[in-house]
Amino acid sequence: MSAYLLPVLLVLLVGFMFFSTRKQKRTMQQQQDMQKSLSFGDRVMTTSGLYGHVVSTTDDTVDIELSPGVVTTWLRQAVREKVAESVSEPVDDEPEAIAEDEVTDYEEIGAEHTEATDEAEATEEHKDSEEETAEVAQPLEKSGKKSS
Repeated sequence: MSAYLLPVLLVLLVGFMFFSTRKQKRTMQQQQDMQKSLSFGDRVMTTSGLYGHVVSTTDDTVDIELSPGVVTTWLRQAVREKVAESVSEPVDDEPEAIAEDEVTDYEEIGAEHTEATDEAEATEEHKDSEEETAEVAQPLEKSGKKSS
C-alpha cells in the first residue's frame, strides 16, 4: 500500500501544476486579446488605476484621454481592463431646501456639542491649576562611594 502512495502523490502534484499553469495561460491570453481589441472611445483602466477613454492606437501604444484636453500615451500592456460606462445622475445646480425641523435638529446638536466642549475645557483648567500647586522634590545627593 505504501509503495503506491508516492506515485499517486506525484501524479496529483503534476496534475495540479498542469491545471494551474493552464488557467494562468488562459488568463494571459484573454488579457492580450483585450489589449489588442482596444479601439476609439473605449473606457479603460490602466494598471496604475487611471481611468480614461481611448483616443487613438498604434501597434505598441494607446493614447488615453484622462480628462477633456489631457491625452497621455501608454503601452498597450499598461491597460488593465475595459470599464463599462458608469451612469451618473444629473447634478442639480441649486441645493435642496432644508426643512424647518431639520434646522432645529442641527441647532440642538450644536448646543450639545458646545456644552460638552465647555465641560472638557473646565476639567482641563482644573487640572492645570492642580499642576501649578505641586511641589518638586529636591534631587538626591550622590555619595562618594562606588558600588561594586
